[in-house]
Amino acid sequence: MSTTGATADPLAALGSLPGVADSVESVRKAVDRVYGHRVMRRRSNEITSEAALRGARGSAALSGADWALEEVRRRSDFGSDAEARTMGAALRLTAEAGQLLSIWRQSPLRVLARLHLVAAADKAEQVGRPRQEGEQVDEPLIGLGVPSAAEAHGRLEGLSELIVAGGSAPALVTAAVVHGELLALRPFVSHNGLVARAAERIVLIGSGLDPKSVCPAEVGHAELGHEAYLAALEGYVSGTPEGVAAWIAHCGRAIELGARESTAVCEALQRGAA
Repeated sequence: MSTTGATADPLAALGSLPGVADSVESVRKAVDRVYGHRVMRRRSNEITSEAALRGARGSAALSGADWALEEVRRRSDFGSDAEARTMGAALRLTAEAGQLLSIWRQSPLRVLARLHLVAAADKAEQVGRPRQEGEQVDEPLIGLGVPSAAEAHGRLEGLSELIVAGGSAPALVTAAVVHGELLALRPFVSHNGLVARAAERIVLIGSGLDPKSVCPAEVGHAELGHEAYLAALEGYVSGTPEGVAAWIAHCGRAIELGARESTAVCEALQRGAA
């Protein structure tokens, strides 16, 4: 996870990687533009609701259910086939994320287990806990090697300790590392991508960067495309300073695009077109 050697605050140390400070500042400006919009002062709940819907659509698209926004808005049955179930899982996770903030600060592993339970919507023995040795991972759209269950458990514990300890790392850095670690480890038997993006959302809300959850990074990740997403993830998994910095920058760009999406929603509401 860290490429900077032993340090008391390895997440904060990642902020010194080349280009990361610029990404942090660019994200802050993009988020500030949304929060400074006059529509946010009167109709922030509407912006939050719309961002949740669009974020869920974006996350589902990256997991193979690339539906038009109006189809997501129209549908009520999300259990009829694999794509519908993926979309339903993304919608449930988006609704659940905001309710887990206080628990996240104390026990990230409990939150991740809960997110997997919500995504899977199943009571199977493998659901709601990290996978065990010999259990296969169903995550075909992430074509990277899968770490052993023991390695995944160890790194999850380490990540949890960093989150609980807190620190001075920018929200973008923490969110990107949480997202990247969960994708790299794929600690659950399924739905790891959806869970990783929901965890990124929790970090962005809980950090105070996006407290109203109106800058859906999932929108940006989907807009940047699956190939770019995987290429950036490969950089993170490589563990090189350049690769990790590129992943953080990619996540920053996704947040900026999510902020741009909500700014467009604000403009539409202001014009009376939505």
